[in-house]
Amino acid sequence: MSDSIVRWEPLRDLVTLRETMNRLFDESMIKPGSARAMGEDLDLDMYQTKDEVIVKAGVPGIKPEDIDISVTGDTLTIKGEFKQEEKVEQDRYFYQERRFGQFCRQVTLPVQVKVDQAQAEFEHGVLTLKLPKSEQAKSKSIKIKVK
Repeated sequence: MSDSIVRWEPLRDLVTLRETMNRLFDESMIKPGSARAMGEDLDLDMYQTKDEVIVKAGVPGIKPEDIDISVTGDTLTIKGEFKQEEKVEQDRYFYQERRFGQFCRQVTLPVQVKVDQAQAEFEHGVLTLKLPKSEQAKSKSIKIKVK
């Protein structure tokens, strides 16, 4: 075992202001590619069953007639607007965290779907889309013949 002497440099442990600021921004900012683009503030769940693609979107406080759903190619688009119920004419807000304004969320569907047979249901602020898979998208099993 060898004991080595390390020269003590008191400034080595000091972090510069620039390094501190860089670390602060790295830790607090959302990395490119991981953030949703502006207006994509609609949370979705998407999964598939044997016969359909299911999409669930949380849209609390929105009336079903204020939501527009479309499928173009393999892209599903859900648009709408969070409307402000009343405008408060007070001098100061303590909190104003509810969001208002338009939203538009586009996602790529994992398979081709039959848009003309799609169903949309709305219950308790959750929009549920049932998109039947096209025949081309459904998996088919192949039987093995034994000789």
